[in-house]
Amino acid sequence: MSTQQIPVVVLAGFLGAGKTTLLNHLLRSARGTRIGVMVNDFGDIDIDAMSVAGQVGSTVSLGNGCLCCAVDASELDEYLEVLTRPESRLDVIVIEASGLAEPQELIRMVLASDNARIVYGGLVQVVDAAEFSATRQRHPETDRHLPIADLVVVNKADRVTGDELRAVHRTVGELAGKAVVVEATHGRIDPELLFDRVVPDGEIEGQMSIEDILYGTDGDDGPHAHPHTAYETVSLSAARPLHPRRLMAFLDGRPEGLYRIKGFVDFGTADPDNRYTVHAVGRFLRFYPERWPEGEERLTKLVLIGSGVDAAALRKELAACELDGPEDAPDEHSMWGVLRYVPRTEEEEEPETRD
Repeated sequence: MSTQQIPVVVLAGFLGAGKTTLLNHLLRSARGTRIGVMVNDFGDIDIDAMSVAGQVGSTVSLGNGCLCCAVDASELDEYLEVLTRPESRLDVIVIEASGLAEPQELIRMVLASDNARIVYGGLVQVVDAAEFSATRQRHPETDRHLPIADLVVVNKADRVTGDELRAVHRTVGELAGKAVVVEATHGRIDPELLFDRVVPDGEIEGQMSIEDILYGTDGDDGPHAHPHTAYETVSLSAARPLHPRRLMAFLDGRPEGLYRIKGFVDFGTADPDNRYTVHAVGRFLRFYPERWPEGEERLTKLVLIGSGVDAAALRKELAACELDGPEDAPDEHSMWGVLRYVPRTEEEEEPETRD
């Protein structure tokens, strides 16, 4: 199975929570990242800053390399097939859940898809901080949607007092369980919480682009304001192999706030022929074994992304996963926990893979 699968992010939330505002922010922040978007209606998608390069049926190609599709749930697989064609060269696909289906139904459809070019990229649930209590009264299913989310964005944080925001955050956190909860204004979260940003050719990573200057704000903060939700990135490189059981214990109990894990792992003698690419988002986890590239140094390299995480503690926990000499060698059954998360053939794949 290819390790270059396209993550499919499901974006959900009730009317007025700010899903489309967040989606527009992602599009304006795309820069070199090619985003595919699946929505019911183009009407609220802000394409004023992008010239429409062409339209075929209900698929719109935007001047910045993004693609939009107007779909209903019955067309999901059909449009995933369109968006994942190699010529589209997309880096991520975002599905706006409003009007399509229950979030859990969309998750099930993505996980059950026969399209080998996609991988589940998480459920992002957007809630309105100012209307949260009223929304729960009008839509009791809110309490059912939040526990299945991987990331909850408490939007419109600027419209409530500090005490009110803390109360909403606390209630959302209790309902959402292990989901990461972040706060935002005008839907502005850092896109790298959701997907890897592609740096265009000729651009130095981290420098401001023309898009930053022109479209880097959704409100009245001015062009140089970047009120993205803060997140931390922890990078780890280990020369010693990791013990499969200890790594799985870390992953099974990964701490609150840790949203994404990516990279590849060396399990040493437990599987000397392969390195294992790891993809984790929220509670979703996958390993993809692949042959070690000839002549490449055998290292474990991981990047952990989250909000409010303790970087030092994460480094200590991951260091404890390293093998400590020959007497610490994994036994013959040690890889079983890892192999549970290696995709099987399409015929064998189970649609429900969330823990």
